[in-house]
Order: sequence, then structure tokens, then C-alpha cells
Amino acid sequence: MTLDIPNLHGEGSIKDFDQRLRDEAHEDLADIINEEPTSKTQIIAIYGKGGIGKSFTLANLSHMMAEQGKRVLLIGCDPKSDTTSLLFGGKACPTIIETSSKKKLAGEEVKIGDVCFKRGGVFAMELGGPEVGRGCGGRGIIHGFELLEKLGFHDWDFDYVLLDFLGDVVCGGFGLPIARDMAQKVILVASNDLQSLYVANNVCSAVEYFRKLGGNVGVAGLVINKDDGTGEAAAFAKAVDIPVLAAIPQDDDLRKKSANYQIVGTSESQWGALFAELGDAVSIAPPVRPAPLDQDGLLGLFDAKDTGGDYTLVPATAEDMRGKYGMPVESLEVVYDEV
Repeated sequence: MTLDIPNLHGEGSIKDFDQRLRDEAHEDLADIINEEPTSKTQIIAIYGKGGIGKSFTLANLSHMMAEQGKRVLLIGCDPKSDTTSLLFGGKACPTIIETSSKKKLAGEEVKIGDVCFKRGGVFAMELGGPEVGRGCGGRGIIHGFELLEKLGFHDWDFDYVLLDFLGDVVCGGFGLPIARDMAQKVILVASNDLQSLYVANNVCSAVEYFRKLGGNVGVAGLVINKDDGTGEAAAFAKAVDIPVLAAIPQDDDLRKKSANYQIVGTSESQWGALFAELGDAVSIAPPVRPAPLDQDGLLGLFDAKDTGGDYTLVPATAEDMRGKYGMPVESLEVVYDEV
């Protein structure tokens, strides 16, 4: 949106300008600024609760998309640096941040071959993060993307760039793709449990917030992982008005293969068709604007006896707070008899 700056020499102009600012403050920018991405590369940020299966989903999804003939770059943006573990058979991938630090001390420059590796047609790397208690993970993400730009990120030729982000953390670094329009769309990974849907709802809230500020990132849909058929995740997707892209069942074969770092996102696997459908859905799903729930709405997706959602808040009193010190204290107030 462009704003015509008025001639500030006249009093009327100042009033007009002030009124326009007030009017614009009440406009919903998400309905005004909604441009389609111009880049042929789809940059997709995947968010979910830690341990919900983002890395499992992404490793197999990226492998299947490569089998489908697409050029795919997978970037792990989780400080745990486990996004590429399944893809590389459990082997740790040197992180960009750690490699950069070592190279800097040696007076050398980081090269692509130092941090980017490939398997099955998928190119993959890990941003990494600071050691526990020694820095901000979100700042590490920002620093990692700065290094990617120096490596020529904007000149690379990929059909899809998949970013694996930890959804539990709400700091600016982890919200980077949404806040700075770095991605065109977001995919959520959740299960039929309250905590993972709480995280998914938080990400929807972040998307909605930045859409109102003029952002273009939308939610392409939800992947239900470890689906036990109870239906809460599907109900959540319907409530926030986003599609379900795939439901990966809770299955012992999948659990064992994931634990043994075996790829199932391939045509040679019995699960290949599921990931092929997910790959197609991810490719064509448009970024939509979600309608995040409030806390009561989220709890309403579950049976109250399972969540405690039928509890009524009981206010505390000043006497409650004083506990054993709650004995009445003689007042020092002087009371005068009426004349």
C-alpha cells in the first residue's frame, strides 16, 4: 500500500492526513495485500511440536518429492539438528553455524560441500544452534540464514525448499519465515493430542497476526502424524479452516522403520503411495488464512473429562495469600465517636 504524503503547510492537510492514518489503522491489510508469490521456487516452512514427527515426515516427503522428479532442498532449522538424521541413515550432518565458527577460527571460508549433502536426489543441510545455555536458538537461526545468503541462497535452483522449524518456541528467530515473508506457505504437523494442537494453533495465530500487518504467508494445511483415528486433529483443521493434507497412521511398522533410520517415502515401500499423495498435495495446496481458536475453543475439541475443560475458575482471596500469617491484625485506625 502506498501512502500519499500531504502538503503539511496547511492545517486542513494535516487533519486529512491524520484521518487517513486513522482509517488505515482499521483496515484489514490481509484482505488488501494478497499477492501471489512470483518466484518459481516454493519455500515451505513446516512447524510442529517437538517430538511430533516433523523430521520423520519431512525426510520421507523430501525423498518422495525427489523421486517425483522435483529438485528439493531440505534445511533443518531446529537446534537439535535432527532433521536430516533419518535421511542420512542416522549420521550427524555438520551444521552451518558450527562449521562457520571453525572455519572462521582457521581463517577459511565455508563452502557448499562443507555443509550441504545429498541422498536420493535430496539436498540437505542443518543450520544448527548454540550449545545449551550458551546462546539464543532463535538468534542462531537468523545467523544461519545470513550465512546461507553469503553462500548464494537466492541464486540456487530448486523447485522446493523445505524448512523444518520447532513450533514450541515463539521467539522471533523461529518465526522468521512468517514475519519476513521468507516462505510462501506453512505446513503444520500435529497429532490427536492437546499439546501438539496447541502449538499448531499458536502458529496459526502468528500467521494471522502477520497477515494483518500486510504479510502474504498462509497455511497450506495440516499433516496428522501418528493418527489413532480419534479425530481431534481433523476437527481442529476444520475449526481453523485449513485442509488436512495427509493422515499418517499410528503404525508399528512405521515406528520401527523410523527408529532404524529407514526411508519409507519411496515407491519401493508399502507407504510410498501415502507420501506420493502428500507430495502432490503439498505442491498444489494454496496458502490460506487460518482462523485460530481461543483457549476455550481449543479445549472444546476434546472431551472435558480428559482435559479438565469443565473446571470453573475460583478466585483467591487476600486471606488465602497470607496463609499462616492471616491472623486478624488490630487496626490502628482512629475511630471518633459521633457528636
